[in-house]
Amino acid sequence: MFLAPQSDRKAPPIRRPPREDRTATDKDAQRINEQIRLSPVRVVDQNGEMLGVIPTEQAMETARAAGMDLVEVAPNERPPVCRIMDYGKFKYQQKKRSQKGKGGHHGQIKEVRLRPKTGDHDIEFKMKKAREFLGHRDKVKVNILFRGRENAHHERGREILFKVIEDMDDIAKVEKPPGMEGGRIMSTVLAPK
Repeated sequence: MFLAPQSDRKAPPIRRPPREDRTATDKDAQRINEQIRLSPVRVVDQNGEMLGVIPTEQAMETARAAGMDLVEVAPNERPPVCRIMDYGKFKYQQKKRSQKGKGGHHGQIKEVRLRPKTGDHDIEFKMKKAREFLGHRDKVKVNILFRGRENAHHERGREILFKVIEDMDDIAKVEKPPGMEGGRIMSTVLAPK
């Protein structure tokens, strides 16, 4: 089969969905000042007092006199409800509120590394550190690393992990039971209760 050279062939037209005209007055944004189209509007002043139904121009003059913005807060009402407020401050407070609701500390996975030959005192010291991590609502991954001839003693690593799980039972639950990862690491993951 003969194909024409690349330059002689016509590329098929690219089909794109029709473009929406997005402006500052989208459904997710509020209309402020000159963006408010309907007149008259029901106006609430900066102190929360109802000023009544007045023409939009007069409401904007009242807002300018107060050094604030006229913001449409209920566009679907008839007449639309507008409030005189500092729009920049309002948006800042909204952003802060949404961030506050998301929570502060997101738990991380902290890692504690041990070896099959690690002494009891060293294990106790590492578990003290693991308790601190769990106290801060972080998960703890306890790894036992095997090197060389230590690979023949996986049962020693399993004993250490089960001892750690038993010691941490009061503040932690097992999220992942002890098991091998790869060929040289045995691990378990503990989560705060």
